[in-house]
Amino acid sequence: MKVATIVMHRIGRAFPHSEHKFFATTACRFLKGWHVSRCLPLPMTLTRLLFATFIALIVCPNFVRAEMDDSKADRVEVMVSVAEQKLALVRNGELVRTYAISTSRFGVGDDYGTYRTPLGKLRISEKIGDGLAAGAVFRHRTPTGEVLAPNAPGRDPIVSRILWLDGLDECNRNAYGRCVYIHGTPDERHLGRPVSYGCIRMRSCDVIELYAATPVGTEVSIIKGRLPFGGRGWLEMLASIASAPSNRPEPVRL
Repeated sequence: MKVATIVMHRIGRAFPHSEHKFFATTACRFLKGWHVSRCLPLPMTLTRLLFATFIALIVCPNFVRAEMDDSKADRVEVMVSVAEQKLALVRNGELVRTYAISTSRFGVGDDYGTYRTPLGKLRISEKIGDGLAAGAVFRHRTPTGEVLAPNAPGRDPIVSRILWLDGLDECNRNAYGRCVYIHGTPDERHLGRPVSYGCIRMRSCDVIELYAATPVGTEVSIIKGRLPFGGRGWLEMLASIASAPSNRPEPVRL
């Protein structure tokens, strides 16, 4: 009897939803000697164990379903290659898409005043720019109301979206304080080359897409070498298939 009571109490604590608590509490009350034994002409211990089994059969499918739903949650991460000047969006270990970027023109590092891009593991700590138009200009992380077209002459502000990075390693502990972002740039013609001042620059349309796909807390790995993925992501392959010319012959007009 004590074993069954302990089990039901543990179920109630492990799954703290209201309906689960109701079933677990009800079971525990009956197990402590309420009216079940008076209703069934069975030994008290057997009656209580049968009732505990009945409650478990009702509640356990919900537990299993909840566990399965949690296991299906997507794991999203971002990888940045300084050597290739590319950013990869990865979901559940599979490459989804790569984007052209720009890291620092001064190389890699994390010291203040160096304007370098930090290496190592970081995370997205803040996201700024919900709902703003592509090309919306920021000043001190506040939108100014101005909107720039791609490759607008003479200007190079932060535009569209900001993903503020926070370092997780000793080698990038200053990243948040140095205001290292993944952000949009109007200077799209120079993407694919290291021309930034420490941040990771992207096209406006690309950073808006990445912003929507990555929640706060998403891990970002910045590496010196090449990305550990061969070929293109599945989104890029689908896009290329959709845009490929048809091989079917043109119909002959009579």
